[in-house]
Order: sequence, then structure tokens, then C-alpha cells
Amino acid sequence: MSADTVASSTHPAPPANKRSRVIVASLIGTSIEFYDFYVYATAAVLVFPTIFFANDDPAVARLASFAVFGVAFIARPVGSILFGHFGDRIGRKGTLVASLLTMGIATVLIGCIPAGTTPGWAVAGPACLVVLRFCQGLGLGGEWSGAALLATENAPANRRAIYGTFPQLGAPIGFIIANLLFVLLNTTLTEEQFMSWGWRLPFLASALLVIIGLYVRFKLIETPAFQKVVDSGNVAKLPLARVFTTSWRPLILGTFIMLATYTLFYLMTTFTLTFGTADAAGEPAGLGIPRTQFLWMLIIGVVFFGIFTLVSGPLAEKYGRRSTLIVVTAGILVFGFLFAPLFAAGVLGAQALLIIGFVLMGLTFGPMGAVLPELFPTSVRYTGSAISYNVASILGAAVAPFIAVALWTAAGGSTWLVGLYLSSMAVLTLVALILSKETRDVDYQAND
Repeated sequence: MSADTVASSTHPAPPANKRSRVIVASLIGTSIEFYDFYVYATAAVLVFPTIFFANDDPAVARLASFAVFGVAFIARPVGSILFGHFGDRIGRKGTLVASLLTMGIATVLIGCIPAGTTPGWAVAGPACLVVLRFCQGLGLGGEWSGAALLATENAPANRRAIYGTFPQLGAPIGFIIANLLFVLLNTTLTEEQFMSWGWRLPFLASALLVIIGLYVRFKLIETPAFQKVVDSGNVAKLPLARVFTTSWRPLILGTFIMLATYTLFYLMTTFTLTFGTADAAGEPAGLGIPRTQFLWMLIIGVVFFGIFTLVSGPLAEKYGRRSTLIVVTAGILVFGFLFAPLFAAGVLGAQALLIIGFVLMGLTFGPMGAVLPELFPTSVRYTGSAISYNVASILGAAVAPFIAVALWTAAGGSTWLVGLYLSSMAVLTLVALILSKETRDVDYQAND
């Protein structure tokens, strides 16, 4: 009999929220948040170097756009501390509403910034972009952990990893919606129309999605696990201080457990889009695939991401989180050595690389919705899992596109150094997994 079963028999309280409502609320929130985030990521490659950094050399403009892209990852740990504090102090529901509003408002306002070529906006435009990108990072910094806790703290016994995949599924859903919009705009608008005003529409459309997300989340009530902390009087007055005092080892391990996952994802999305659409005769040389075609290739790959995110939950329940992730991370390590050979095979090779990479992404990302929260006691679970998740975003995601472009340039158009970079991140994650313990049978309701 598992610890969860013992806990449920000792405390026979019914679930606080309907399962269908938990699944929809955790899924729709992360879908919207990741949609907002990926709209920016796609625009950072296709639009912003021209719109906001037009006076720079094309290579410098691309790097400047990626630098602003990375600002959100600096903000995410700040968001994890801010929203984690309130999530562990006042509860999951209200904090999730606030994180969604922060992200959504910032995204809509990005769609309203005048281009850098507008008189008086040469400096103000990029500056506003930096500020709003920071706000996007704040919102996402608080969103993921809260959504993961919403799902797993309401999960039935022995189903946490399965429920934990639902907020994770928001990543591929948000990515697909964002890129389908860009494909639609690319095929219905002229290049001049797209660059003038069409690129703004995905940002402005976020307002409607946020309204839907808020409607669903306002119908939630607090999770049973947090309510138990409140009833016992064990709410942390300063969650940040308590998590660093009592759970510093899980903080470090959780950060490095997420490292390879983050590196893989942002190489598979932002870097591959850059490399795939770059001029084949340019410096450095890319594949020269038309933009719309490569976006479809990415969407095909992300479908596999979504499918294998769902597959990963039952695997993590059956074989354990740690064992599942060790096998998948070893696969990521090997995959790094396939980067250059597959890209060298042209369009078909690039599509194969995207499918394999996103299959691995689903298998490694899916269990994280359960693994990171399970590392921490309930009273600091929001703060601890959020900090680990978002510090990993700096180490594994914020710098990944920038480092990858630099390595691609240094290798004269080859991607073998990019693959080696991915493999090295996988090694660090493997070490963290080996040093960690299995969390499948942790008593989630009473492990304080």
C-alpha cells in the first residue's frame, strides 16, 4: 500500500475540485501562458530584428533580439519568488489568477508598441519591449508551478504523474496555436502587411484567451493539500527563507534535473527556426527553407511533443520518475550527436531531427509536473518548485539560443558544436538524477 493510499484512508476528505475542472484549469492556463511566450519567441526570429533593431547589422540585430528574448528568463526566478510567496501564503487559486493577468496584459501591450523606425521610438520601442518582456517572464515564473500544484494536489492516489502531464500539455498546445497563427498570417498577408501590422495580431489576440482562462480559474476552490497546511497553522510566513533553510538540496537538484529539458526545447524551437530559415549561402549558412514551410515542420514536430507528453505520465507512474528520466536523458545525450548529420541531410533530415527531438522533449517534460513539486513539502512547494523550474530556465533556456547561434557561427555553418552543447547539458542532468531519490511514493498531503 502506497503512502498516498495510507494518507487517503487516514484523511478521507473528498477532492476539493472536480477532476474535469482541475484538468481544464491547469491545461488552459499553461496553454495561454505558453502561447504568449511562444508568440514572442517566433516574433523574435521573424520580426523583431527588423522592426526594433533595423539600424543594426543583420547579425547584430538577430543577437539583440535574442538578448531581449532572454530578459524574460532573468525575470522568471523573480516571478517564482514573488508568486511563490503568495502561492504558499494565501493559496494557489488567487496566485494563478494574478500570474495569468500579468502575462496576458504584457503580451497585449507588446502588440501595441510602435516600430523602432517611428519618430521618437528608436530607443523607446526597444526599451518598452524589454520592460514588457520582463513582465512576461514574471507571469510565467509564477504560472507553471501553480498549475502543476493545482493538478497534482488534486490528483487521486497513484495518479500524480498522470495529472501532472496536463499542465505540461499546455506547452505544445500553446506553441501550435501561436505558430498556426503566424502561418495563417504569412499565407494571407503580403510581406509588407505582415511586417507593418500583421505580426501584432497574435499578441492582441491574447486578450481573448486570457478572459477564457480567468473564467475557468475563478471557478476553482483551494487545493486540499494547501487547505490542510492552513488548518494545521503551518503556513510559512516567509516561504523563501524556509525553502532555502530546509530544502536547499532539492532546490539544487531540481534545477539541474530541468536543465537538459530546457536546453533541448529552446534549441528545437528558437534555434532550429533560425538555422532552418537562414540563407543557405549566408554567413553562417543555414538550410534556406521558406519560413512558412519550416513553421509547418515545427508544428508537425510539436504534435509528437504533445503525444509523448501524455505517454510519459503512465510511464513515470509505472517505472518511477527517476528511472524514466534517466533513460530519456541518456537519449537526449545521444541525440546531441545526431544534430549535424540530420541537418546535413536537408529538409527530410531536419524534419526527422524535429520529430525525434520533440518525442524526447515530451518524454522528459511530462514527468516534471510531478517530479519538481514532489521534491518539496506542501508549505513551500509553490516557492521551491517554481524557483527550481525557473532558475533552470536561465541556465538551460535563456542562453541556449544565444550560445547556439554563437557556436553555429564559430563552426562555419555546421551544427556539430550545438549538438555537443546539448549533450553536455544532458550529462549535468544525469548527474542530478543519479544523486536524487525516487519521489513516486512521497506522501503528498502530509510530508511537512
